[in-house]
Amino acid sequence: MHLLNNISLKKYNSFGIETIARNFTIIQSKDDLIDTVKQFHDQILQSHFVLGGGSNILFTKPLLDSFVLKNEIKGIQLIREDELYYYVEVAAGENWHQFVLYCIKQGWAGVENLSLIPGTVGASPIQNIGAYGVEVKDLIESVEAYHIADQSMQVFTNTDCAFDYRDSVFKTRWKNQFVITKILFRFTKNPIFKTSYGAIETALNEMGVKELSIQSVSDAIIKIRSSKLPDPYIIGNAGSFFKNPSITKDLFEKIKVTHPELTGYKNKDGSIKIAAGWLIEKAGWKGYREGDAGCHSLQALVLINYGNATGSEIFALSEKIIDSIRNKFNIQLEREVNIL
Repeated sequence: MHLLNNISLKKYNSFGIETIARNFTIIQSKDDLIDTVKQFHDQILQSHFVLGGGSNILFTKPLLDSFVLKNEIKGIQLIREDELYYYVEVAAGENWHQFVLYCIKQGWAGVENLSLIPGTVGASPIQNIGAYGVEVKDLIESVEAYHIADQSMQVFTNTDCAFDYRDSVFKTRWKNQFVITKILFRFTKNPIFKTSYGAIETALNEMGVKELSIQSVSDAIIKIRSSKLPDPYIIGNAGSFFKNPSITKDLFEKIKVTHPELTGYKNKDGSIKIAAGWLIEKAGWKGYREGDAGCHSLQALVLINYGNATGSEIFALSEKIIDSIRNKFNIQLEREVNIL
């Protein structure tokens, strides 16, 4: 463990925002984590930030006073298997997409719809990442995390995590109190293909797929995402900036009167989930640019940094979009990206 001071975080966040961290250290093992927290306990307790892949954050301040813990703990291990499932432990610092590809190579089914999502494995339960009809909560058995204040390792069951849409106990009750170290996943031996969501079936047909496999579904997802989402290595972005909102059935039907093309997915409580990207596009923001902050020309759900935008400028653009959607549709958008 080496403590570094006044380190630029520009290369550590997918928006490419320049922010300086007063205190920064890379955590490569649980022992590193335990030793660091023990040595700088009071300082870390006062203010800290756990940095994974930096793909779901927007830095809005030029100087970050928080103690930054860069989680790079690695390791993937098949713990056990039974007639139906594989149980796999994965360290929090593993790259998510590379882990998905590894699962497919091993024949571990269930995670293929979550291909090409940026970030690290450790962020997946915090955000309860999801795409194309699958949420990571459906694959998680338990989460191991280190409690900073108590300096103790704890295990959270799936129920303990209180998963919800892009949410978990790590974003609510236990926000900023734990560092996730590893996750136990359960993968099925008998794939249940989910291809009805979005354009998956269309992509599979275009690829000439005759027989479904977890590889072909993953390839279709990668094809779809690559066609409409900008590569953060080329242009700064954090993927989907807003959550898809759920609205009442009455409001849904009211909007369909003037926009009959609107589609939605019924939730268990009777509300209807609709696409935030559709709302933003209909409000005229798709392709909009203000300085170096903009709304992507192919996917309105993605805000981008054309080069030298500040986090504050991107945040200000998101505020304008939120106000616009509220005024036009009477819908309150929520940011999916974490604001710092």
